[in-house]
This record gives sequence, C-alpha cells and structure tokens, in this order.
Amino acid sequence: MKKLLIALKTSVKTLVLLTIATFLILAAVVLIYKPIYKVTLNGEFIGYCQDKSKLQARINDYLKTGNEDSANIAFAQIDNLPKYEICLLKKDIVTTDEEIYNTVISTGTNIYRYYAILVDNEEKLYVSTLEEAEDAIQQLKDKNSNNINKISILEKYETELKEFVTTEKVVADLYEKKVVIPKTPVSYSRSANLSTTVASLNGISLTRPVSGTVSSRYGLRDGTTHKGLDIAAPKGTPIYASASGKVTTSSYGWNGGYGNYVVVDHGSGISTAYGHCSTLVAKYGQTVNQGDLIAYVGSTGDSSGNHLHFEIRVNGVAQNPQNYLY
Repeated sequence: MKKLLIALKTSVKTLVLLTIATFLILAAVVLIYKPIYKVTLNGEFIGYCQDKSKLQARINDYLKTGNEDSANIAFAQIDNLPKYEICLLKKDIVTTDEEIYNTVISTGTNIYRYYAILVDNEEKLYVSTLEEAEDAIQQLKDKNSNNINKISILEKYETELKEFVTTEKVVADLYEKKVVIPKTPVSYSRSANLSTTVASLNGISLTRPVSGTVSSRYGLRDGTTHKGLDIAAPKGTPIYASASGKVTTSSYGWNGGYGNYVVVDHGSGISTAYGHCSTLVAKYGQTVNQGDLIAYVGSTGDSSGNHLHFEIRVNGVAQNPQNYLY
C-alpha cells in the first residue's frame, strides 16, 4: 500500500510538471509567434496576410466593379484567385496585405458594357448607355425612318471599348427617308409560316409564360396574319420561360415590330418567342429553365398597349398557342 501511494505521488508530480512545461511552451509561442496567412497565387508565394476575410472582401469588391477608370465597366475577371494557408510566424514578420491586393488585381481584366446599334443584324454604331440607344431608335421611329424595322440594339460585354457616338449622330447616320408608294389592291392568304394544323412538340411540355387576359388570337386578323397570341397584362408583369432551353435572341429595338423581344430554343426544332417586352432579363446565349424570369411585359415595337405577344414555332412555322396553352 505504501509503495502504491509513493507511485501515485510520483505520477501526480510528473503530471504537474508536464502541465507547467506545456503552459510555459504555449506562453512562449504566444509571446514569440502569431497566426498569419501565407498567400500564394498560381502556386507562387506573394506575401503574408494578417486578415484573410478583409483582404478577400476587397478582392470580391474589385470583381464586382473592376478598376473604376470608366463608367462602362460591368465587372472584372481574374483567372485564378489567391490561396491562403494559415501558419505560425514570429511576430516581427511584416504582413503585406496592400501589396498582395495590388498583385492579385494586376492579373485582372476589366469587362466593359456598352450597346451596339445594328442594321440588318450588322453592328454599325456604338453608344455608352441603353438610354442613348433607345432614345436614338425612338427618334428614328418618330421620324418614320424607312429602315426602322431593321434596326435593333445589342448589349455588348467586351474587354475593350469601341468608339462611342452621340444619339444625334446615330439618328443622322442611320435615318432613311421613307419612299411613299401608291397603294394597290392586295389579296391576302395564309402565310407559309402560319400553321393550320396541330404540330407535335416532341414531348416538350409548355407552361403559361404570363398571367393575363387573351386580347388577340392567332390567325388571320384584319387581312393580315397574326402568328401568335396576345395576352394583355399591366406593364412590368413578369414573363417566364415556357420551357427550358437556350436564349437565341435577346434584343432591344423595333425588331420588325416585335419590339424588345426574347426567343428561346427548346431543341428538336421547337422555340418560343416573347415580344413587346419593356425590359429584358435573359441574355443571349444563356440557358434558362422552365419558369425562369426572362422579361417584363411592355408595349414596345408595333404595339397599342401593354401585352405579351407569345409565339410557338415548330421548325420555324408558327403554331396556334391555344392548341397547347390558354
């Protein structure tokens, strides 16, 4: 029993000594060292950072705004973001957060946003803002320019800016005087691009793109062909993709009377078109899912009131939307 007590006392003393030694070692580490982030970019060491969160927040802000040397910067791109590795270093190590930040953004590229004015889908002139582009097209429309239905707007994202022109120059350069031709009697017939039968959508299921009231139906209308369905709704009413697919058109302007409009290709020769929008959300080349917001109801183009002109096309031939929806 006596031997057991002696062994126990020895163990307690040893444990106390180990605890004191550990405490002293930790105290020495705290006094001499501090936690710092080692920062690398593309595998190369670029400095030590004291506050990882603050530095990364600054880099994220740069990605959103770019170098503010132009009002047309949309955002910035960096191929590779820095990597952080925490380590213990002596307290006299100098951190270089500002140098690290400047090194990272020096590898970035500004992406500029501006607007091209197209004639027959060919870029002609460039302006800085959407407001300038829309103002120029409205002036051409007011002047009854002969080519107004061929003029459209394309939102551009590029690493370099084009040379911008004024709204006045756009109007002056693109205006075409309308030639008045005496009217002659015309007989109307159904368009070759207007279907009179119900075509198969190859298993694609559509949903209603907007909530509203049918105001004009598909087919012959006052001696002309109406290739879609008009659904009346207040300006700003959301328009949703009727099915999943890829945006093949997202264009501001007159656009042959469609106004601001979007076209979504659903594959298998099936596409849907959404005309007279006030504002476009979906971008050219974007993939959208059924039910995604793509635009808002408006009255642009050849329109007498706020509504959505909705078309369903099978291999380029317009179908009656009411055979599938509404």
